[in-house]
Amino acid sequence: MAKSKMSLPVQMGIGMVAGVLIGLLAQNTSLGPALFKPLGDIFIRLIRMVVVPLVFATLVAGSAGIRDTGKLGRVATKTLLFYLITTALAVTIGLILANVAQPGHGLNISTEGLAAKNVTQPALKDTLMNLVPLNPVEAMAKGNMLQIIIFAIIFGFGVSALGEAGRPVHQFFEACGDTMIKVTGFVMLYAPIGVFGLMAYTVTQHGLSVLLPLAKVIGVMYLSCVLLIGLVYVPILKGIVKIPVSRFFRGILEPLMVAFTTCSSAAALPSNMRCTERLGASKTVASFGIPLGNTINMNGTALYMGVTTIFVAEVYGIPLSLETQLTAVIMSVLAAVGSMGVPGAGLIMISIVFVQIGLPLEGVALVAGIDRILDMARTPMNVLGDSLGALAVSRLEGDFSDTSTENDSTMPKTTA
Repeated sequence: MAKSKMSLPVQMGIGMVAGVLIGLLAQNTSLGPALFKPLGDIFIRLIRMVVVPLVFATLVAGSAGIRDTGKLGRVATKTLLFYLITTALAVTIGLILANVAQPGHGLNISTEGLAAKNVTQPALKDTLMNLVPLNPVEAMAKGNMLQIIIFAIIFGFGVSALGEAGRPVHQFFEACGDTMIKVTGFVMLYAPIGVFGLMAYTVTQHGLSVLLPLAKVIGVMYLSCVLLIGLVYVPILKGIVKIPVSRFFRGILEPLMVAFTTCSSAAALPSNMRCTERLGASKTVASFGIPLGNTINMNGTALYMGVTTIFVAEVYGIPLSLETQLTAVIMSVLAAVGSMGVPGAGLIMISIVFVQIGLPLEGVALVAGIDRILDMARTPMNVLGDSLGALAVSRLEGDFSDTSTENDSTMPKTTA
């Protein structure tokens, strides 16, 4: 197969721009969003098709290859600490910028008739119990990533414990992982069309009119993402990972485009694992840290909660003291971990924070109209945090590969 002269991220960028333009034109015609929706849905289904087998195979192979169980413990501890610290910093940035910009100050939005679904945080006991799969096959069928991770690690240790007798099984799963990476490459050939469909659908359905009344909170959200990158991610890149910033962002552009257009960290997971390994992360750390971060590391979502907390409080005229905002920081970090593996985690997280600091749950419905636009900002931040965590832990563990070339790591090709 001949190699394309145009890299995949560039093709996806063209698809995104074309989707926006066609979506704007379609608003003034009889064409509806339903025309474009199947193109995007097929893309998301194709990506999710490869997530579970890719994660399971690579994680089994990785844990089976670890003879030192203490190493996995160190990797897990460093990964969790990285996620907790960056999540706390993210929500703090969101709160500070929202306090300065005051996105809800003087905004006259009717809150009459707004209602939000009342949700409850899962009990700690249930959260801990849900870590262990009752049926591994059921966990895979439902895509419960945390249960899949735990079973894959235990299974991999079992393979390792067999010694020489387990080597064929280890090699089998290594081959399965490599095969799924190839399959992911095939799936990504469709990415430009999928991105076009997703953007055309979003623009046709929502248009630009929904953005105008809430333009300020949207601007604060996106500016917060820029500050998160500049104040947190870039120093980590320079101080710990020690690779050029430009190389990192070029290398991670493909999963960022997937995250931006699909608003799904899970959809970006296969591409994120592949690109992060190309940037130098060890296969073991990337296979463990990125799927785990996909479930519990929600830097972008935490930042979003910081911004929307101040916004909703200002709209309802509720003053938030410094102590209350510190409570919001703590609750946002805990909610990110406490809601792991639960459907509708984003709604549960923001609802938990609102309840704890005394904001009306109707505030969740207040931002529902622009949630997709905000999600297009927060999901890439989640994906960036996952990749950066794997790179940082690999460097701290001495497993970082400095032999990856810039061309290999930063320019994903369309050929598989």
